Parts: sequence; structure tokens; C-alpha cells
Amino acid sequence: MRKLFGTDGVRGVANQDPMTSEMALRIGRAAAHVFREDTSRRHRIVIGKDTRLSGYMIESGLTAGLCSMGIDVLLVGPVPTPGIAFLTRSLRADAGVVISASHNPYEDNGIKFFGRDGFKLPDAVEAKMEELIFSGAIDAIRPTAAEIGKALRIDDALGRYNEYVKSSIPRGMDLAGLRVVVDSANGAAYKIGPRILIELGAEVISLYDQPNGMNINHGCGSLHPETISRAVIANRANLGIAYDGDADRVILCDENGRVVDGDTVMAVCALHMIRQGRLNHNTLVATVMSNIGLELTLREAGGKMVRAGVGDRYVMEKMIEGGYNLGGEQSGHIIFLDHNTTGDGLITALQVLSIMKQEGRSLSDLATCMRAYPQILVNVRVRERRDLAALPPIAARVKEIEGLLGDKGRLLIRYSGTEPKLRIMLEGENEDEITRYANELAELVRKHLG
Repeated sequence: MRKLFGTDGVRGVANQDPMTSEMALRIGRAAAHVFREDTSRRHRIVIGKDTRLSGYMIESGLTAGLCSMGIDVLLVGPVPTPGIAFLTRSLRADAGVVISASHNPYEDNGIKFFGRDGFKLPDAVEAKMEELIFSGAIDAIRPTAAEIGKALRIDDALGRYNEYVKSSIPRGMDLAGLRVVVDSANGAAYKIGPRILIELGAEVISLYDQPNGMNINHGCGSLHPETISRAVIANRANLGIAYDGDADRVILCDENGRVVDGDTVMAVCALHMIRQGRLNHNTLVATVMSNIGLELTLREAGGKMVRAGVGDRYVMEKMIEGGYNLGGEQSGHIIFLDHNTTGDGLITALQVLSIMKQEGRSLSDLATCMRAYPQILVNVRVRERRDLAALPPIAARVKEIEGLLGDKGRLLIRYSGTEPKLRIMLEGENEDEITRYANELAELVRKHLG
């Protein structure tokens, strides 16, 4: 069992275990040992963060730990998570670190790493770091004199990433004539999010761009799309953009105030890339939670969709395994592998704006390419996690329902990773029908496992 790292780095309430300055120092020392492969040269690690008050504390602890092991630290300040993935490669660093708890409230914080290639670390590397932290194996390693590392501030980091993001759309294209509402969630994109659009010629109405260390994600950002929905209507804008605290995901809103989630954004982008012959193997990678309407949309256009487990690292694994260049999640965490090595909310927003300009269509018009099927989710509390295949009444009814749904519906049953619950998700053309199926299965589960 993991003691420290979860599915996306280390996360918790700031100044409580494990997100303390003492643990940050130990994580820094362990990371330095793991990434210091060649002792004949100086090694460098980039550290970026979002706008949380506790970022200063965690940054100082990490920096101290890294420098104490002879690593030079490149401090870039508040930068979106995908910006660190890019800067790690751009600055030829040995690794990158992001101090952020993404969409969580400000009292939380987290630490996650990128390798020198800009990809998130494999589980084995994180496990090695945990072993070093808790075993005390590196406690005696103490460089002295000139071997101690130093910290440098990189003043042009945001400008580098700005230019990189803009290079993701066709050269010479501008966004003149478009009015855009941007909600930066008082997070890492508060400067760069609006600035990129302004530099490309758009008229920008910027919201939640005044971080104070305690207002990140508070009633704003991608978890509260109703904010941009109202602002788009009030300002008669063409598009609304809502980032989360570290801007690795984005939720959009069309000119009518309708929220456009990650599934529809992926449909719009995948179809455009198919038309241009740029979607590798005509295949999109999504997760098991993506709507079946997305799968059918791809199929009708001559493409296909591959499903991965929930979580961007599992999407990325499938993309690399199959040589695919587009993937993502319903939550708006979308990976354009031709442009960046992780989900990038800024690049995603620009891709959609670029398609609108190239095709001369509104987002509401583009979004009609996909019809989302009704989706029902029922959670059932269970006393134990048994293999459902070993429970004939449940297994038989599952098989029957799958046969009734055919290729126009979908049934997914999985245990929660964090709670004693079984999640039953059904999709289909008839909402009353799938609701009945979901309730039937829920009763069976309560009878045998409740």
C-alpha cells in the first residue's frame, strides 16, 4: 500500500501530515537522490506552484531538501501545471515539481512531479521515493561546501510558456472579432490565461484574476461553470472559459450560456482532426466514464474510441501504448500530445477557438456533432467487496441488461476506490428504461452485499 503518493502525487491539508514543510524537505531530498543519475554534473529541478497561501511554505521546504542534496533549483513562481511540464523540457531540467492541489479548496495543497521528458512519473519511481523517505537510507548523504545546491529564479518562465501555448494554433491566425469570458479561478492562470487571448486579438472579459492566497477555486473556476454561463450571456460573448486552480483542465460555455463539457470538446476536436487527417489512427482515448454518445459520434465519422481507467495518467498510458495523439476526460482534462505531455486547459481552449475561426462556426453549432445519451449513476453502500461474477443473480441480470442495451447503451459497475460503495452507471437512449435497470441492479446489490 502507498503511504504517501496517491493517483496524482501527494495531497492533503497544508501544514498537516503529509503536507508539512518537514515532509516537503524529505520529499525534496528523496527526489534529488532519484533524479541525480550522473554525479559528474550539476542537476537542476524546476519548481512551480499555484496561488495558495501555503505554497510559500511547501516551496521553501522542497527547495531546502533539493539543495541539501546538491541539486540546483529553478524557481518559476505561479505557473499552470502544464507549464511546468513544458518548462522542464525547455530548461533541460532533470525534473519538474508542481505545488498545487488542483481544484481543491485553498487549505489543501499537493506535490506532483514530472520527469525530464515532461511526463508524470511512473508508479515505480514514486514508490522508490517513498522507500527513501521512510527508510532513512539517505539521511547520511550530506554534501558540503561547493557541492550544496543553489536556488535561482527564472524571470521569463511565464513568457516562455505563453509563446509555446500560442504556437499550438496555426501560424498567422488571430482571434480578432471574438469576445471571450475567462474565469481563472484565482489560480495559476490568473495572468497568462487572459493575456494569451488578448495578445491573439480577442476581446477579453477577465473574471477571478485577483488571487489572495485564500480565494483559489472559491465559488469560481471549472467546478462552478454557472459563473461563466451568466457572464457570457450578460456580455454577449462568443465563448466562456473556466480553468481550475492549476489550469490543467477547462470547462467551456457556448454563446448561449450552455456548458460544454470535456466529452463534447473532445468530439469537436477529434472530428476536426479527422477531417484534416491529423488524428492518429483516427482514434480518441477517453475514460470509462465518458458518455457513449462520444463513442458513437466517433464511429459515425469513421473513427473509434478507446477507453482507459479514470485518471489522466491512465489516459496517457493508453495514448503512448497505441500511438494516439488525443485523449482526455469528461471533466475537461484533455491531452493534445502533439503539443504537450499532460492535460493543458490553455491549449485546449485555444484549439476550440482555432476550430471556430477555421470553420466559421459558433461553439453551439460545433457542439451539435455529439448527442449525449441519458446517464444514470446509482451508488450502493456495501459491507464487502466481492467479485460480482461470483454472485449468479447479479451476474445474470448484468448480462441480460447488456444484451438489451446492445450497442446503443452501456452498463458500468465498479467499486469506489475511496468509499465502501458500488457504483452502477447506465447509459441509453431511453432514460426511464435505464433508470429502471439501475434501480433493479441496486436492489440486487443491497440484497447480496448491503
